[in-house]
Amino acid sequence: MNGWVVLLWSFVAALVLIIAGIFGSLVVMGRVSLFPEAAPTPVPTPVETGVVDPSISVIILNGTPDEGLDTQMRETLINNGWASDDVLAGDSSSTDFPTTTVFYVNDEDELAAIGLANLLDGAAVQQSDFYPAESADGQKQFRVVIGLDRSTSAPATPADTPAS
Repeated sequence: MNGWVVLLWSFVAALVLIIAGIFGSLVVMGRVSLFPEAAPTPVPTPVETGVVDPSISVIILNGTPDEGLDTQMRETLINNGWASDDVLAGDSSSTDFPTTTVFYVNDEDELAAIGLANLLDGAAVQQSDFYPAESADGQKQFRVVIGLDRSTSAPATPADTPAS
């Protein structure tokens, strides 16, 4: 019986040494850390809400097949402080513009463009020199192109149309 006890203790000692060797190897290789560092707490990035500036004139172009969206958006701006003379509305040359977008030219106008986009229920904002930065009388201006995302009669994207 004494031989069996010695054999059992030898087996337990070998098992403990093997486990300690594996653990030691993992620590040395850096796979296991005895004193792990605390994970850095992510800091939320502030979302820019922009500034509403009704002193900047706005030209609204309806880039959808729906009639009257430009007039509705014009009324929204007038009801939020823009002078009626500073907001012009009309149809775009195309009727398949995908996303309602506020276009601005100069970097210093970005916050005002973001404010205008938020006022228009989250329109996209894009810097582009395609449209002029100033009106004929030298006043700053933005262009808003109403896209198919605001349309009720057109599919939201060209991919939504059924194939023939």
